[in-house]
Amino acid sequence: MKPAAPTVFAAFLLAAVFPAGPARAQGTALPPKPPWAPAPPGLDSFEQISEYIRCIFQDTDGSLWFGTNSDGVCRYDGASLVCFGVGDGLAGHAVRKIIQDRDGALWFTTERGVSRYHFGKFTTYTVADGLSDNDTWSMLLDRAGRLWVGTRAGVCRFDGTAFAPFPIQRAAVDSPASRFDPRMVWNMLEDRDGNLWFATDGEGIRKYDGSTFTTYTTKDGLAGNTVWCILGDRQGRLWFGCENAGVSCLEGGAFRNFTARDGLGNNRVYTMLEDRAGDLWFSTLGEGVTRYDGTSFAAYRQLGNLERTHVQSIFQDRDGILWFGCSGGLFRREGEAFINVGKGGPWS
Repeated sequence: MKPAAPTVFAAFLLAAVFPAGPARAQGTALPPKPPWAPAPPGLDSFEQISEYIRCIFQDTDGSLWFGTNSDGVCRYDGASLVCFGVGDGLAGHAVRKIIQDRDGALWFTTERGVSRYHFGKFTTYTVADGLSDNDTWSMLLDRAGRLWVGTRAGVCRFDGTAFAPFPIQRAAVDSPASRFDPRMVWNMLEDRDGNLWFATDGEGIRKYDGSTFTTYTTKDGLAGNTVWCILGDRQGRLWFGCENAGVSCLEGGAFRNFTARDGLGNNRVYTMLEDRAGDLWFSTLGEGVTRYDGTSFAAYRQLGNLERTHVQSIFQDRDGILWFGCSGGLFRREGEAFINVGKGGPWS
């Protein structure tokens, strides 16, 4: 692992899935203002935080963190926005997941390993520290305080010093297909009973009860075998967002599937959130977000002035504000409007 001290100072999913051009050097100017980026009142120009916001997180101090697809991670503490990149010690340019452990340290998965940020310093973990692959995507902090990381080549568990692979049982599926690798885990969840759930890249879902694995695929009623996200709602139901197959709800041992025919914006569900009111939000790649109130779906295909947007992150902060990370920047919901938030705000 490589400690480094920071100097303070997102292109849509396919850009992450298929090879893209080299990332911009740290400290260079962002592209000119896109035509769809409205300038907040009183400002003559508007600069997006990044082209693509991949994940959003709020730490115990109340600061908001925004993981980007090519510009590292940015922190808004209520007064100013500070960004951290490779030059500051962050492992990679693309930040896909952020969590905070019991010691207050923040963890970031990137395309070049996992970074830990504590007391103003980054420490990076790679294959040299036990990771199965440096291309890391998902993270989970379980009830026991153990850190799990999903990589392109499987899951690893952190013992406080280094990572070790955690083998997950493979599954036989009809017409196998993966974006990256069937060993890859896009998302992880611990349910209310302590079971761990792993969303795989082409081999459905794996449930681990502490001793044995149970596999769920389309043969069992799951909507699709490439599962991007998992959500456990307050009713104890589990939801699974699938690539090009909509969303599945597991309740009472049976799946119920929802697609665009039922009101989803489209069938490419990348992430999900249950808000304080109990409504479910589903992000889509290409058709904005969809809200489900338990009875009907409402699709929001236009966020601000941005149409047909790819949404990869949804977050509700302590104040109840909903935030959306998109192919086009950051948005927050105010009433029925979606407000584009750039480096200069508006934050409220």
